[in-house]
Amino acid sequence: MVPNANGPRMSRLLRICLLLFAAALLYFSAFIAVIHLSGGIDSSAEADVIIVLGAGLHRDGRPGRALTRRSQQAASLWQEDRAPLVLCTGGQAEYYPRTEASVCREILLAQGLPESAILLEERSRSTEENAIYSRQILDEIGLKRVVLVSDSYHMLRAGWLFRQQGIEPHTSPVPASRMRHPLEYPRALLRELIAFHWQFFKEIFQIPLTHISGI
Repeated sequence: MVPNANGPRMSRLLRICLLLFAAALLYFSAFIAVIHLSGGIDSSAEADVIIVLGAGLHRDGRPGRALTRRSQQAASLWQEDRAPLVLCTGGQAEYYPRTEASVCREILLAQGLPESAILLEERSRSTEENAIYSRQILDEIGLKRVVLVSDSYHMLRAGWLFRQQGIEPHTSPVPASRMRHPLEYPRALLRELIAFHWQFFKEIFQIPLTHISGI
């Protein structure tokens, strides 16, 4: 009887597929661990300005949970005299009635900050554009030392994108414990994983996009 060569070939193929799957699982798990661990590092220090990264609104213009907790974190830092100014970032998506930055300002005012302490960057539609347009404002006013405020899961990518614009920020991440829904943090980590790899892909192939809705 002629031996069936398909059996060993299929076995080798299965082993290769399992090894590739295990390697991919290890890689993505390690990447998520790095995002998680870096988000636990608070390096905030005395600075010229606190930059709040924008986040989504409700359809009626009310702030979402992420923007609320980021703005409140920035207000606390201002009250601790970490910086005299707060820069709210975030433009207006097609389905928002107003800009994220303007809603951030409202939260800050409600927390006791004066209008004179608040700057607005209202053009950005992504974290990359947050960095680009913030850099322009910092250069115009002559500000250099920055404390960057965002959620912990967002901090690694945000810091990377700001450093690409020549800004070396101190970071003040909002702890993941302030997220109310139990699935909010795992979903955010997955989203960051996708956003990181899109950014890598975009830079490798020099794709001239600075925003995609939701990233």
